[in-house]
Order: sequence, then structure tokens, then C-alpha cells
Amino acid sequence: PAATGRQRQAAMDRSGSFSRALSHHFAAPSAAISGATFRVFGARPYLPPALPDILSTMKLFARKPPWYSAGLAFECSACGGCCSGPEEGFVWISTDEISSIAEHLGISRKDMMHKYVRKLRSRYSLIERSDNRDCIFLKPNPGGGKGCSVYSLRPAQCRTWPFWPGNLRDPESWILAGIRCEGINRGRLHTCEQIEAGKNATDSH
Repeated sequence: PAATGRQRQAAMDRSGSFSRALSHHFAAPSAAISGATFRVFGARPYLPPALPDILSTMKLFARKPPWYSAGLAFECSACGGCCSGPEEGFVWISTDEISSIAEHLGISRKDMMHKYVRKLRSRYSLIERSDNRDCIFLKPNPGGGKGCSVYSLRPAQCRTWPFWPGNLRDPESWILAGIRCEGINRGRLHTCEQIEAGKNATDSH
């Protein structure tokens, strides 16, 4: 009986200690865990603002480099393939670019919009020839082939070819673009930084 009483008392002591510890854990305004401070409200920990920033930085460094990190070769041969039909496409153009081309052509911005531009929701695109879907500014060259008649003022989308997001999705997409454009995988090597700059310029246009 004495042993049974002592066992019962020990069990009560353990239960009381556990209850006090549990009460202290959930009532405490903060608890130090692995060197980081977590404020406890009920059973859900509050992460301090610095910790999500650290996790975001870790994810950034965990990203794999793009498949073209060693660079890609491209040199325009002025073949006009990137500006030609027969597929329908869009040559996105900004309002500033519209004004610059209008001034170059010696026409008003209103005439430029009427003759050469179409509006698609909140964006603008150059129109295409109805017979072959070529860009409206793609003209025959005297020596053969085709060329851009506003080349020095061509939109950012044209300047960044072939470093468009769709062409850079994977090596297969790049190869398919090369079937249409003879300048791909030839000539000067462009660095990964230059490629990313072209890609981002196209994304934000």
C-alpha cells in the first residue's frame, strides 16, 4: 500500500509538471527555437519578417542556370525571315515607337495609327500585308531579298530577335527558330547576360 501511494504521488507530480510546462509554453509571449525567435499565439508560430526574406534568398540561389548560360550565337543576315508570313503574328509597338516612326515617315501620328497600326485591347501591333502576312514595313531590296524600311527605328520586339521567351524556352524551341532564321547559331556569340537583357525587354514590352 505504501508503494502504491508513492507511485500515485509520483504520477501526480509528473502530471502537474507536465501541465505547468504546457501552460508555460502556450502562455509565453516568445520562445527561442534554434536561435530564431518565434512568438506563439495559441499553437501557431509567427515567423518574423526576416525569415521569409532569408528563405526567398535561398530559393534564388537554388535556381538552376538557364540552358543557354554558355551563350548563343546569332548574326542577322538580313534575310527577312523573322518578318515574313505566311503565319499571322504580332509586332508589338509602343506609343513612343509609333511617334518616332511617324516622324521618320513625315506623317502625323494619327495617320501612322490609321495606316500601319492596329489596336488589340490595350496594346498596339504593326499591321501585316493582306496577301502574304509580311510585316507592313518589310520591302524588297534592290539587290534581292527583303529588308525593313524602318530598320533604324524598328520596335524593341524586332531589335531583340531571336532572344524571345518562346525561342528560349528550351533547346528544341531554339532549333525550331533556327529553321526559319538562318542567322541563328551563326556569327557572334552573345553572352547569357545579353540574352537575358533581350528576353526581359521583350517580356516588358
